[in-house]
Amino acid sequence: MKQSEDEVTFRKAVLTVTGSVQGVGYRYFTFRHARRLGLKGWVRNMADGRVEVVVEGPSDMITDLTDILKEGPQSSGVALVELDWMPWAGEYEDFRIRR
Repeated sequence: MKQSEDEVTFRKAVLTVTGSVQGVGYRYFTFRHARRLGLKGWVRNMADGRVEVVVEGPSDMITDLTDILKEGPQSSGVALVELDWMPWAGEYEDFRIRR
């Protein structure tokens, strides 16, 4: 069966952000934009200096968030955003910052 244009595809994605992304408000920046887009999941700093984002929602909104994260807040210096798609699991109720 062919998917109609009005049908929304829900997915899960893991994004790993490399660059000057810790100590510059990157997690809060991600939080604000993920919430604005209606996405669910979390963002956290990793021990190696990267930022990890796990997100669920409409695939087009995840793509929009990915594009936003490539820019980052003005004080950041994003070198790379890696995106790994996964099947939607529906395991999150909102979007949070993990410490």
